[in-house]
Amino acid sequence: MDTAFLISAFVTVFVIIDPIGLTPMFIALTQGTDARHRRAVAYRACIIAFGLLTLFAFFGEAVLGFIGISMPAFRIAGGILLFITALDMLFERRTKRREDKADEEDFPDPSVFPLAIPLIAGPGAIASMILLAGAAEDALAMAGVLGVMAAVLLLVLLLFLTAGVIERALGRIGINVVTRLLGMLLAALSVQFVLDGLRNFGLAPV
Repeated sequence: MDTAFLISAFVTVFVIIDPIGLTPMFIALTQGTDARHRRAVAYRACIIAFGLLTLFAFFGEAVLGFIGISMPAFRIAGGILLFITALDMLFERRTKRREDKADEEDFPDPSVFPLAIPLIAGPGAIASMILLAGAAEDALAMAGVLGVMAAVLLLVLLLFLTAGVIERALGRIGINVVTRLLGMLLAALSVQFVLDGLRNFGLAPV
């Protein structure tokens, strides 16, 4: 097995998924929930992301092509959905919904969207897995690509599980500031997804 290929694959997947950058986003999306719920969300998000990225590693663009969806269209759709989440973070709509449901002890579940899709298994991560799987020359190299992806997701999970400690260190005011800041960054990221999709269609300048 080519060690240089595996190192390159690890760096690529790590940078694209960005476990360190996802951790404050996880804290913001699960703010106010209890530890048990937060752990469940972390495990569920990582397991779903692992399944999706594995699926795309094996079947690639054929999965999207089967239902007539191109990668640019996938990017644009992901960007629009992320922008809606960013608005919720900026204007405290999620906080208000949590307060309305407080008596029911019902917490929101962001594990599928937006954590697993598209923050962890987003268009960039999916495209990276397709390319890395295509570059794998044999079954052993393919297993290495999947192992690299699993290692990065394990790092994501470990950082998610420390979210409670980080949240206590920041405090309520710190979390509110981080949530607003991340809302702005998420809005910008969502616009970038849309622009990348439009650029691939030739509808936006390079």
